[in-house]
Amino acid sequence: MSMFRRIKAPSSLGLQKLAHDLVHRRYRFRQFVGIGFLFVLTFLGRPAELGASGRTLVLAGAGFSALGMLVRLWASGHVKKDKALATTGPYGYVRHPLYVGNHLITLGFCLASGLWWSFLAWGVIALVFYPGTIAHEDEVLHRLFGKIWEGWRARTRALIPRLTPYSPGEHGDWSLAQSWHNGEPVIIAILVGCLGYLSIGLR
Repeated sequence: MSMFRRIKAPSSLGLQKLAHDLVHRRYRFRQFVGIGFLFVLTFLGRPAELGASGRTLVLAGAGFSALGMLVRLWASGHVKKDKALATTGPYGYVRHPLYVGNHLITLGFCLASGLWWSFLAWGVIALVFYPGTIAHEDEVLHRLFGKIWEGWRARTRALIPRLTPYSPGEHGDWSLAQSWHNGEPVIIAILVGCLGYLSIGLR
């Protein structure tokens, strides 16, 4: 019996930790859930069955998704992963441009899939994962950069862009190498492939 308990205990603890993280640290699962949702829309979507409407939806969806990919590519070339506070480029307009890009991409996939329920699912995912994720990242950046972050936060919203840059005249240095290091080009290639799959059969 003692051996059985020794074998079962790690599994039990693992499930408890998973349940705890799902309740208190949902931000850890945001990427897996977000990408998984896009794959679900890719393989369940049948825009070709909607005829001309499906073609219109795919074109509109591709436009929003492309805009989101460009925003993420722009942001990923500026972010320094906790080494320096990025306040230039897209970070001069909004604190979390990568998430703005995520929402644009997801909106595009919801449209392109032609699945009405995808918008409801997207809303649930956004409400469950993003507020906690933004709060966690703000807390980390505040701890790392203190007063600099406080000044930036006071003048820059989380997801709604400013009309003018936070630091006029400062454009920062965008780096394709930095973007590649963050894995953005690979993600974009996968997303483009998913949109291509959704467009199969369109006329």
